[in-house]
Order: sequence, then C-alpha cells, then structure tokens
Amino acid sequence: MGKTYGIVAVVPIAAFLAAAAGAQSSQPPMSNQSMSNQPAQGHAPEGTMSPETQAKIMKAINHALIMLPYYGVFDNLAYLLQGRTVILQGQVVNPSLKPDAERAVKKVEGVDKVVNNIEILPPSPMDQQIRERVRQAIYGGYGPLFKYSRNPNPPIRIIVKNSRVTLEGVVDSEGDKNLCTNRVNQISSVLSVTNNLRVVKS
Repeated sequence: MGKTYGIVAVVPIAAFLAAAAGAQSSQPPMSNQSMSNQPAQGHAPEGTMSPETQAKIMKAINHALIMLPYYGVFDNLAYLLQGRTVILQGQVVNPSLKPDAERAVKKVEGVDKVVNNIEILPPSPMDQQIRERVRQAIYGGYGPLFKYSRNPNPPIRIIVKNSRVTLEGVVDSEGDKNLCTNRVNQISSVLSVTNNLRVVKS
C-alpha cells in the first residue's frame, strides 16, 4: 500500500456489510486504497496518519454505523474520511438516525471532528408505498434475487424520494444489477430508477 496521508476515502457502508457477510471484492469499497483491518502499529508523526491507523479508524467507524439499531433497508449511510475528520453522507427515513450516527462516530477513538451531511428523507405516504413495493420486488423471493433476502444485513439499499428510486449497495453480478433495475421499472408509480449498485464477486 502506498502513502495515504491526507487521502479522502469514500466508504459506502452497504459495501462493508457485504464484506462482513463474507463477500470478497477484487476492488476495495473506497477510492484509491485498500481497506486493511490490521491494527495500528507505532505512531505516525504529528499531523499525519499512517495507513494502519487510518484503517483502524475506518473499521471502527464502519462498526459504529452498522450497529445503529434503526439502520434499515430504506437507509443508506456513507462517509468521507479526511485526516481525522469524518464527513457523514447518505439518506435516512428515520430522523433519529442522523444524530444517532453522529454520536456513534464521535465516540470512535481517533476521530476529532464529525460533519453531518446525512439527508433526512421527507415523509411521504406515496414514497413509503413505493419503498414497500420495491422491497417486495427485490427481496420478495424472486428466483435470481432470492439469495439477497437471506442476508441479515440487506446488501441492496432502497432509497426513495419524490417517487424516484435509487439503489445503493452491492450485488454479485452485472446480471443481478440489471435485474434489479428491470424489477423496479415494472412498478408503475416509480418515476425513475438510479442504479448505483456495485458488483462484488462472491
């Protein structure tokens, strides 16, 4: 691993969930570096952070976020790690998840500052109906996608805002990714589908 001091890493939590469940990716869930789980060794000079220390902080942040009690299939959390500052991103349905995520990350050793840019999705009966219909389309036992319903941490996150659906997370193949788009497009009340799913080889 090369020098990573000052790197900005984008970490989608859904990708980490899949990795924790046993999925193995040929490409790391962040830009320009691998996510090592090795413990920190030694001390970096003041004002810098070693790759090992950075990996340790990221592992702790991931754990803190996936342990949030109300983090569900209709929420998507991610973050930027810039030095010892964490910039929280994503979208949540339950308003309490935003402050809960910030509090959890602030407790992580090595984190000096948290910027909370998590979006709280507006309440909408129509959007909630779409969420349930999309969940049924993807997780409802349909043959090729049934394997994803057996994961206790849903790898495909369903984000709905103003009748527009965004899919975040990971799948096993391009075929599954395209199938998710096709399944959601069959729901008449959906205005558009943005598929941000990453392919992770199992």
